[in-house]
Amino acid sequence: MALAPPRDAELLEPVDLSEHLYKLELYLGQVCRIAGISKMQLDYWTNKAQIPTKGRKQRIYDLDALETVMLIKQGKDKGLNLGAAIEAARRFKARRAPAVQAHAVASRSLAPASSGATVLT
Repeated sequence: MALAPPRDAELLEPVDLSEHLYKLELYLGQVCRIAGISKMQLDYWTNKAQIPTKGRKQRIYDLDALETVMLIKQGKDKGLNLGAAIEAARRFKARRAPAVQAHAVASRSLAPASSGATVLT
């Protein structure tokens, strides 16, 4: 005879992680792993593209910065030099900024007031 599943699980609802991703922050090594680049490349690109980071002892990147890195990597992979890849990433992000900002505002207005950023370790 099989046991009935606990009813506690029926109280839960699916979690939409996309509503919380803006809270994440990543260390330099994590960004390198995701983007498939070296720490030396990321450090150089961060300086050259003036990608904003947080942290004093170690750079911490938010998802917007990660997206910039990924767009630069995409440009480099498609044959652009670094300067052109940086400019292409800026233009790409500027072109779609109004839609992204509207979505971010809507997502954050639904987020709890006490939510803070989470650094993945």
